[in-house]
Amino acid sequence: MLRLHAWKLALVGLALMFGIVFTAPNLLPQSVTDHLPGWVPQARLNLGLDLQGGSYLLLEVDTAELKKEKLTNLTEDVRRVLAQKAIAFTDLASTADGVSVRVTDPAQVNAAYKEVAALGALTSAGTRDLVVVNGPNQTLNLSIPDQALSALANSAVDQSIEIIRKRIDQLGTREPSITRNGATRIVIEAPGESDPEKLKNVIGKTAKLTFQMVDDAVTPEEAAQGRVPPGSQLLPADEAYDRNGVVVRRRVDVSGDMLTDARPGFDQNGRPDINLRFNGVGANRFAMVTQNNVGKRFAIVLDGRVISAPTIQGAILGGQCEITGNFTQDAANDLANLLRSGALPAKLIVQEQRTVGAELGADSIRAGETSLVIGAIAIFVFIILAYGLFGLFAAVALVINGFLIVGLMSLTQATLTLPGIAGLILTLAVAVDANVLTYERMREEARSGRTAMIAADAGFRRAFVTIFDANVTTLIAAVIMFSFGTGTVKGFAWTLGFGVLTSVFTAVLVTQVLIGWWFETFKPKSLPIL
Repeated sequence: MLRLHAWKLALVGLALMFGIVFTAPNLLPQSVTDHLPGWVPQARLNLGLDLQGGSYLLLEVDTAELKKEKLTNLTEDVRRVLAQKAIAFTDLASTADGVSVRVTDPAQVNAAYKEVAALGALTSAGTRDLVVVNGPNQTLNLSIPDQALSALANSAVDQSIEIIRKRIDQLGTREPSITRNGATRIVIEAPGESDPEKLKNVIGKTAKLTFQMVDDAVTPEEAAQGRVPPGSQLLPADEAYDRNGVVVRRRVDVSGDMLTDARPGFDQNGRPDINLRFNGVGANRFAMVTQNNVGKRFAIVLDGRVISAPTIQGAILGGQCEITGNFTQDAANDLANLLRSGALPAKLIVQEQRTVGAELGADSIRAGETSLVIGAIAIFVFIILAYGLFGLFAAVALVINGFLIVGLMSLTQATLTLPGIAGLILTLAVAVDANVLTYERMREEARSGRTAMIAADAGFRRAFVTIFDANVTTLIAAVIMFSFGTGTVKGFAWTLGFGVLTSVFTAVLVTQVLIGWWFETFKPKSLPIL
C-alpha cells in the first residue's frame, strides 16, 4: 500500500496543481488577476451576506389576498358560463368561504350545477379544486377545499421564488440566496446590495398587467355612489390621468402573462414609454379586441390601478403595442424589468428586513481569518509534537486539503459564509483525526513486533475502514443540513461536505505518498512515532 505507484504520484500532483491554480485568484489582488491570460481560472469565492455585507428580507406570500383573487375569478367564471348557457340567475356573490348563486328557474338548476362544476379541475393530489353543493331555494354554493388552497399557496411560493430571482439578477447582484422558509415565507439574502428599500421596490411589486375594456355606460361619480353594473368595477387611476378613477369591465381581455418582451423606449414626443410584445395567443386576442372595439377606450391596468386608458383608433395587429404615461426614464426601466420577469402570483408582505454593513462584513472576515489561522496553527503544533516527522507529513496534507477545499468552492462558485469558515476549521480537525487513527494503528502494529514498513502499511489498511465510516456519517449529516437548512446552515454544510471528500483524499493518499517516499529514500528501521 505504501509503494509509490505512478498513478498515486500523478493523482496527488494533479490535485495539488488544481488546488493551487483555483485558489490563487482568491489570494492575488484583483489588479493582478485582471492581467492574467484568458485560459487561467479567475473565479473567486463568493462571500456571503455576513462577510460581504448586504440586505436580508423575510417575505410572506399574502395567501388571504390569493384566496380573495381566486374567489373573484371564480365569481366572474360563474357569471360567464351561466350567461353563455342562457341560465337566468340572481344573487351572485363572493363570500368568505366561496361563491353562491341562485338559479331563477328551478328547471335549470341541474344544468347550472353541471356548468359550474365543470369549472373545477383535478389537483396534483388527485382531488377536485372546487366543491359545488345544492343549497335551499335553488341556490348553488361553491367552495375551494383547504387542500386546493394549500396547493395554490405552495405553487405561488415556488413561482414567486423564480420571479424574484429573475428580478434580482437584473440588478446585477451576484449569487443572491433565495430560499423557502416554512410554507408561505421566502428568505432573500443579497450580498453587496446595501439598500433593502431598493430590493423591496423591485421585488415587492406584483407587476400584474391587464388590458380591460372601459365601461363608459357609468361615470366614476355614479360608481363612487355604489351604482356599478354587474361585471364592472371602479379602479383607481394615476392622479395625472384621472383622479376620480375609471370604471372597467372585470373581464380581462389580455393579461401580462402573454408578454414575451418589455423594453423601455420613447414615444413620438420624446417621452419615456414601454414597448410590449405579446406571444401568439396575446397577439390574436389584442388584434381581435381592438378590431371589435374601435372608438372605445381600452384600460391598461397595473397592479389594480389604471395607468392609461387610450381610445382604440384602429385594429392593432402584429402583437406589439406601447404603454405611455407620466414615466421618468428610471421608472420606465424599472417597470419594463418587472414586466419582463413576470407578475408575482400574489402580494408579498415584508415581515423582517436587515442590513449588514460592509464594515461589519470586513470585521467578520478578519475575525474568520484570525480564527482559521489560530485553529490551523494549534492543529499543526499538536500533530507535529505528537507524531514528529509523520506529524509534519500530516500538516503538509492539511495544507493541500485547504487548497483543495477553496479551489473546489471557487470552481463551483459556492458562497462562503462565517459558518462556512467554522466548517473549514472543523474540516481540518476531522482530517487530523484520520491521521491520528492511522498513526495510532501503526504504533500498535510496531509494538507487536512488526517491521517499520509492515507496521506502516498495516496502519493505513486497518485504519481506512474506520476513517471511511466516520467520514460517511459526517457527509450524511452535511447532506441533511444542506437539504433542509437555510442561509448560514447551508454555508456550513457546503464547506463541511467538500471538506469530508478532500480530507479522506489527503489524509489517506497524500500522507501515503509522503510516507512511501520517506521509506524509499531513507530505508528506516523504525517508525519515528514510537
